[in-house]
Amino acid sequence: MRVADLPSDISDDAEKAVSLQERAYRLLRAMIEDGRIGPGERLQEAQVAKAFGISRSPARHALRTLCVEALVEEHDGKGYVVAGRGAGVADGSLASLEPVKIQSTPQWERIYKEVEQELFIRILFGAVRINEKQLALHFDVSRTVTRDLLARMHGMGLIEKDDAGHWLSRRITPDHIRDLYEMRRLLEPKALQKSLPHLPVPMLRHARDRVAQALECATPDSAAFDRIERDLHIDILSCCPNTEILRALERTHMVFGPTRYLFHPFLGVPVEMIDGALKEHMQILDRTLRDDVAGAAQALHDHLEVADDRWLRRFEIIASTTQLQFPAYLSPAGG
Repeated sequence: MRVADLPSDISDDAEKAVSLQERAYRLLRAMIEDGRIGPGERLQEAQVAKAFGISRSPARHALRTLCVEALVEEHDGKGYVVAGRGAGVADGSLASLEPVKIQSTPQWERIYKEVEQELFIRILFGAVRINEKQLALHFDVSRTVTRDLLARMHGMGLIEKDDAGHWLSRRITPDHIRDLYEMRRLLEPKALQKSLPHLPVPMLRHARDRVAQALECATPDSAAFDRIERDLHIDILSCCPNTEILRALERTHMVFGPTRYLFHPFLGVPVEMIDGALKEHMQILDRTLRDDVAGAAQALHDHLEVADDRWLRRFEIIASTTQLQFPAYLSPAGG
């Protein structure tokens, strides 16, 4: 991607993982190249930090990078001046920066998927302990970041604290998965029925469109399938006014984790099973769009009746394999 092609608000999903300092640099460079900041105008750390809603450290890094590229020059300890010659060159006056809040993905989100995948692989074999200090060291993040990450996983029912106060992820067993799906069969159809009067039609149509697109693909995409799962089982059901039902269902959301890794040798499932799940989603959404309350609820119940078998297929896959080496922040807990 050319710098000049970046939108001024840097809102493209592909840019979300880029660091603040890199995004600040790209945005400043784009402003210089398209003339929003002219030759001879001055830039200061504090000014950039305030305009972009960031700290002075990434602002400083961005300006230094521009200096290395000779797009700006240091200016007598008073910031940097945009390089350039010719008519219309400013006299070193402070550049006028439009406020652009650079939204950065929280650090815990950037490492979440990797930690989640490592956990899911291991707890298919046995219980696992998570060392918070080693987790922070492994990813070079603060303990605040790891606490946010672990709190998120705890909320999803993926980890818990043992009697000694250590984080533990218990072994997933077939019985545990069956229990979670039984809970979902009891609660999700009722939540869907209660959601229907409050569901925006565009939300349903967009969800259906995504299913249709996935069905047209010979090879399903993990991210697309994960989004489809969220559309129905989380976003649509979130319109249910009974918050107690939704709170109870949050503890079942850990079963969605492996859908983000469809082609992992341990966490994936056969493509034909994915195709079956997509067709079931389509049936549920079609009935919902027709305001067939009872039919949609029954279709959702039927979908969940067979979905646990798809999940349990993972236990067959790992039956003839051995446990992988643990990353430094995980260790066997027994059980």
